Amino acid sequence: MTKIFDHALRSASPDHSELVRKYELYRTIVEFLAAMTFIVGSVLFFYPALVYAGTWLFLIGSFLFAVRPTIRLVLELRLANLPVPAEFRPYGAAQLNKETSA
Repeated sequence: MTKIFDHALRSASPDHSELVRKYELYRTIVEFLAAMTFIVGSVLFFYPALVYAGTWLFLIGSFLFAVRPTIRLVLELRLANLPVPAEFRPYGAAQLNKETSA
């Protein structure tokens, strides 16, 4: 198994690049939703009758911020388990040569 958080895997093949593109999109959507819940929650705190709703939005935003690193970890695990096709082996061979010569 390849090491996780190996940045070279992000472009090891077209499949790797496409997987990174998808997960970056997911992560961006989650970050945007988290920011929006915090902004709306902050505005709700200006109105005493809406503080309870604002508190719930802060909790939801905190949960979304916790999802961000989870998406990154899942991406890295999927990249590490995705095979590098033979036509892209120079990537794999270069990595193996560096590891065996060190």
